[in-house]
Amino acid sequence: MDGAFQFSLSDFSFSFLSILLEGLPFLLLGTMIAGVIDQFLPVRLMARLLPRNAYAGVLVSGLLGIIFPICECGVVPIIRRLMAKGLPPANAITYMLAAPIVNPIVAVSTFAAFRGQAPLEVTLLRLGLGYGVAVAVGIVVHNLPLGRVLRTEVIADIAQPQGLSGGGVAGGIAGRLWGALAVCVGDFLSMTVYFVLGATAAALFNTSVNQDFIAPLATNDWLATASLMTLAAMLSLCSTTDAFIAATFSMFPAVAKLAFLVFGPVISLKLVFLYSSIFKERFVFGLVIGLFVMVWLLCMRLTVIGL
Repeated sequence: MDGAFQFSLSDFSFSFLSILLEGLPFLLLGTMIAGVIDQFLPVRLMARLLPRNAYAGVLVSGLLGIIFPICECGVVPIIRRLMAKGLPPANAITYMLAAPIVNPIVAVSTFAAFRGQAPLEVTLLRLGLGYGVAVAVGIVVHNLPLGRVLRTEVIADIAQPQGLSGGGVAGGIAGRLWGALAVCVGDFLSMTVYFVLGATAAALFNTSVNQDFIAPLATNDWLATASLMTLAAMLSLCSTTDAFIAATFSMFPAVAKLAFLVFGPVISLKLVFLYSSIFKERFVFGLVIGLFVMVWLLCMRLTVIGL
């Protein structure tokens, strides 16, 4: 193992700080917007944006992140409140999966992170695949009985909707601003922990691991893509900053980095626990396997067109 791992503090420090300083501003911006959405978004407004046709509603729900951007951790508790106030579960799940990818903050951060690595192509493919995957899941959920998808207590909340008036806390504008700040600080601190861990792992990977040991894996598109998808799930990064991690994996093909960017925001260790608070365990298991296979095969398809 002597040749497999060689640690250099100076190289590690430079790589770690580069990733950290590039990504933290986007993380802060994302949590600030999440706080505002949490306190000021009238649920009736989101419901009015959706067509009455169920399938058209799913298609539109996948685009709501453009107007109401939020990271994957913040969106899970929000969709439970939205469903309790009348938003159809298929629409809520589509928004839950698409919003962490299909939103302007992620688009800007991805473009910035991949400077010099076909940033526009990577950004558009990330948003397009994220949208397509979310819509596909939403359509499947629309055709499933609620009892196979949602936990019993969540179904009970839906059966007694709380109305479609806006949310927020008491105390007027000042109270809501204070609540938005509290959400922002809480999300930023919790997400920063995951981001620092991810930046540490990425910096160690890029500066300390002998690249000769991973070259055979990185040169095989199928194995490289599956490996980075698994890594994305384990690192549990925030979608507003994960592009800065993915862009550092220079030995891996572009298609593998794209899979990392699409799979990580919808399935990760932290999200599995969050999903289990709303969905049946069997549904969560099926969601993990289904999304892994779907993203993997879609990205492999892209290799045919030369990505």
